Amino acid sequence: MTDSHITTAGTDWQAWQDSWDRQQEWYMPDREERFRVMLDMVEALVGPAPRVLDLACGTGSITARLLARLPDATSTGVDLDPALLAIAEGTFAGDERVTFVTADLKDPGWVSRLPHDSYDAVLTATALHWLHREPLADLYGHLADLVRDGGVFMNADHMIDETTPRINAAERAQRHARMDQARAEGALDWAEWWQLAAKDPVLAGPTARRFEIYGEHADGDMPSPAWHARTLREAGFAEARPVWCSPSDTLLLALK
Repeated sequence: MTDSHITTAGTDWQAWQDSWDRQQEWYMPDREERFRVMLDMVEALVGPAPRVLDLACGTGSITARLLARLPDATSTGVDLDPALLAIAEGTFAGDERVTFVTADLKDPGWVSRLPHDSYDAVLTATALHWLHREPLADLYGHLADLVRDGGVFMNADHMIDETTPRINAAERAQRHARMDQARAEGALDWAEWWQLAAKDPVLAGPTARRFEIYGEHADGDMPSPAWHARTLREAGFAEARPVWCSPSDTLLLALK
């Protein structure tokens, strides 16, 4: 289904999922590779039937890939975005393996809303850069309490090493040139995707509420992989290091 059809089929949740994936892939062409390595590490460290917390789950992109790869897994998705949660809940309606929770990760009480006290794996992607360092460090402390001994936390996100400014600038210039070419070929960016959602009869209300909550975009931090690893160890994880990276993004794994 093309994006032009989606506005007339607001309850076709898979079409919305596909559209979200394409929009995200415009920013991250290697997005599926990150997910593959993430699930490799889940299976390697906690087995084929994990209890997973999909943190800042959005439309449930991680949950969808988790259940396709490991059908005996269960997932709790937590997010605050009413529009993305509407897509997630519509997509997984009737699937007893999946639960969604509305919560603000900056609220210290968000953990109390979860259906379980501990998880084998907490997974997140392209979400925590919305937080500044101090609230992110606080969040990592909560996650260290949530992950069982021997369990894992993984964060796939933009992580910028500020000690390599020339490398960073060259990579960014090349990446944006490729993004411009994709836009010329019809790719949707973030703003255009949300404009579609705002026109959809089912998502218009949740989208309006979403912008009341977040505004146009948050202005968090993108600290280096070394910062993330150090902060996670300080929070109580035993080991932490990258298990995949591109010039701009890193999948960082912390083992309890």
